[in-house]
Amino acid sequence: MEYILIFISAIFVNNIVLSQFLGICPFLGVSQKVTTSLGMGAAVAFVLTLATIVTYLVQMFILEPFGLQYLQTIAFILVIAALVQMVEIVLKKVSPALYQALGIFLPLITTNCAVLGVAILVIQKEFSLVQSVVYAFSTAIGFALALTVFAGLREQLAFVNVPKGMRGMAIVLVTAGLLSLAFMGFSGVDGGLKILFGLN
Repeated sequence: MEYILIFISAIFVNNIVLSQFLGICPFLGVSQKVTTSLGMGAAVAFVLTLATIVTYLVQMFILEPFGLQYLQTIAFILVIAALVQMVEIVLKKVSPALYQALGIFLPLITTNCAVLGVAILVIQKEFSLVQSVVYAFSTAIGFALALTVFAGLREQLAFVNVPKGMRGMAIVLVTAGLLSLAFMGFSGVDGGLKILFGLN
């Protein structure tokens, strides 16, 4: 039940983009088409889960035993950047079709602060490795959901007569704000589930 709670909370209640405001750059930049946002969501899910596992192991077996916790941010950035490059090289050799599909988005993930944010959050929340993986994957699903819904809204905006002063980035930011307010409706769901399942 604890994992279900982490799963629901990460997707809806504490959505990484709409509640914690991490990963705003790709959220605004790669959300013009639903197909593009789905590709980005899949790439983020893969890299985010893998990066969380590796950074968790680095934290537990290198940084903490040697008292190097102050190097956490730098170490995590280096690990994520190296991991994305490695994934890109492996995909290019092993699966050229998948590389073509995700190749455009992989370099963007290196600068996605949601990946670094999740890696640090699992350490701060003192999650186990399994909890960290569940949280990372759920967060990636939440990111993909927000991105896809927002892309759908932006595609529909093309058919609407938007006032001249609100065209372009202005209406995009207003739409993002309204979507964020919509997701605020899920706040309290995790508290209700804790009471329902008797978790503290």
